[in-house]
Amino acid sequence: MDNDDVIATLNHLIEISHDGEQGFRTCAEGVRSPDLKTLLEAAAARCAEGAAELDAKVRTVGGEPAHGGTISGSMHRAWTNIKSAITGMSEHAVLAECESGEDAAVAAYEAALQTSLPADVRTIVERQYQGVKANHERVHTLRNAAA
Repeated sequence: MDNDDVIATLNHLIEISHDGEQGFRTCAEGVRSPDLKTLLEAAAARCAEGAAELDAKVRTVGGEPAHGGTISGSMHRAWTNIKSAITGMSEHAVLAECESGEDAAVAAYEAALQTSLPADVRTIVERQYQGVKANHERVHTLRNAAA
């Protein structure tokens, strides 16, 4: 994998992370439970931290980090209409929307891990992938509990 491909892969994950941050913040606005709101805001913060780490890595390898989230990415469309989708929804439905967005994030990280990333980059992506899976599992568990 050449340097441009590494940068493109990392930038895609940065966009996905920004989408996740936006999505979790929007979901936090859509729930009434203070505890659930806090959990979703914490997930948003983890996404922001992941994006910042990837930003730094892109700069280290000589690239310019992506700004913002994806707009037309087919894998992550779930976050693009989430605000209008959750208006008036139950917490279960809001969490289902969050879970859908996290499905896309998991898929993006899995796709990145299928490439031949340099070892130092792979280490970061694998660690972040574990965090994405943990976010997904948390949301899944919360969604099931809200049913």
